[in-house]
Amino acid sequence: MATWVKAASRLCVVSELASSSEIDPINALQAAMEGYEVTTMEEACKEGNLFVTTTGCEDIILGEHFENMKDDAIVCNIGHFDCEIDMSWLNKNAAKKVNIKPQVDRYLLKNGRHIIILAEGSNSFTNQVLAQIELWTNTDKYPLGVYFLPKKLDEQVAAAHLDKLGVKLTKLSDKQAKYLGLPTEGPFKPDHYRY
Repeated sequence: MATWVKAASRLCVVSELASSSEIDPINALQAAMEGYEVTTMEEACKEGNLFVTTTGCEDIILGEHFENMKDDAIVCNIGHFDCEIDMSWLNKNAAKKVNIKPQVDRYLLKNGRHIIILAEGSNSFTNQVLAQIELWTNTDKYPLGVYFLPKKLDEQVAAAHLDKLGVKLTKLSDKQAKYLGLPTEGPFKPDHYRY
């Protein structure tokens, strides 16, 4: 299942309508069959309140999209860096930027609407830093080649952001961990599992 479908399904659980923009006809068909609206970003930007990019591609949310968003639309990225969200355009064209709290900025556009950006558009850089540390400190485990890095790194990335979001995790007891066949500190998913 595509990442955006997982994110959209979580929004639907809390009675939110979720839409997707898609380039892949198979993903679009899956989304439509799951009951999600599939539309273009040019259309979605006029209707949505929350925009989460998950593609890993560039130029997903551009200046023209910001200009058409509702007042106080929230924008964030769980893909790769900020190339998905045109932060350069936003920083150059916003009339004002106010830091609300760490990782939350509110931009005033020249049209009078505000855009709220979470984590300056990206959290994914953390993953790449931890991956580089893993490769550097454990070179014996990674001879020249292409690898899926350990699932534990994905969990470390997520954990690194939880305090700022006020999230408190439940810890597995030894008894629970034994029952599930998991280490108490993770990883909590097998290496083949894709989030």
